[in-house]
Amino acid sequence: MTALPQLKEFIEKRDHNLMRRVNSWRAPRWIRLWMICATRGGDGWLWYAMALVILIFGGPERFWAAGAGTLSATTGVLLFIQVKKRFRRPRPCQISPHCWATLLPPDQFSFPSGHSITAFAFAIPFGLFYPDLMPGLLFCALSVAVSRVLLGMHFLSDVVVGSMIGTILGYSSYLVMR
Repeated sequence: MTALPQLKEFIEKRDHNLMRRVNSWRAPRWIRLWMICATRGGDGWLWYAMALVILIFGGPERFWAAGAGTLSATTGVLLFIQVKKRFRRPRPCQISPHCWATLLPPDQFSFPSGHSITAFAFAIPFGLFYPDLMPGLLFCALSVAVSRVLLGMHFLSDVVVGSMIGTILGYSSYLVMR
């Protein structure tokens, strides 16, 4: 067996072990509410609202910041649509039922996490243009990413790769726009 299939098997084994634990964990109510709110915020409206606030109150660099977030997020969406079609990885909720989350997935495939890509694609350039906001933006992006695992929508590796892609796209768009 070559290194790549071994690595894939190693990751998938851990992903499935975590999935079984997460899908059977009866989280406290406050975690359930936080995760549902985070994932719904990650549906897009939270980031669009932040971009609007930045456009209204963001000072002289507001157009560059909003442009960087829009550029990275749009690129991320186009990328994850193509990658999901290529990999066709089933979602955890399609493999094993979740004990409390009943959300329907926005699309059929799991890898990579589009919510994580978009969250970091917006959070990183906004935080680089407005460093005082970076801790709150990263908290929001991380909450969205974690919610996707805890709600049974994604495997951990989907979210990690999606977050990395979003971070790279966000930083790159910041460099282009600054």
